[in-house]
Amino acid sequence: MELTLKREVFTDKSTIGSLFVNGVFECYILEDPDRGLKQDMPLAEIERLKKYGVTAIPYGKYKVVRTKSERFSLKAGHTVIMPLLLDTPGYAGVRIHIGNKPEDTLGCLLPGRQIGVNCVMESTKATQQLEKKIEGAIANGEQVWITITK
Repeated sequence: MELTLKREVFTDKSTIGSLFVNGVFECYILEDPDRGLKQDMPLAEIERLKKYGVTAIPYGKYKVVRTKSERFSLKAGHTVIMPLLLDTPGYAGVRIHIGNKPEDTLGCLLPGRQIGVNCVMESTKATQQLEKKIEGAIANGEQVWITITK
């Protein structure tokens, strides 16, 4: 399964893009502000440009897997399995999860069905629908990849 995130709306508080699943529009994605990071930059440069908790992950291509989230499992009081982007340089624990505003991201990707100023709405529905597709693809033996572009 190929996910493509095309970043389109850039503000000093957030980045909003359109997510496509195998070329078909799926939902919008809210991220932290884009600081122009690229996957192939030296790690030292990424760390110099990155501002913790308020910087979108680097442009590039990442494998997506489903794993237990310790943070969300602790918060929920039960095991929570969620999508995780692997090998994001300068970042750890980049997930796709429910959230509406930049304060909810910490580098993660927040799906939504509608967009507003620095926010997405109907995140729960959009996230559940996307997670179901990712889960199904992995269960069928497919690899899931996300490419982040401008």
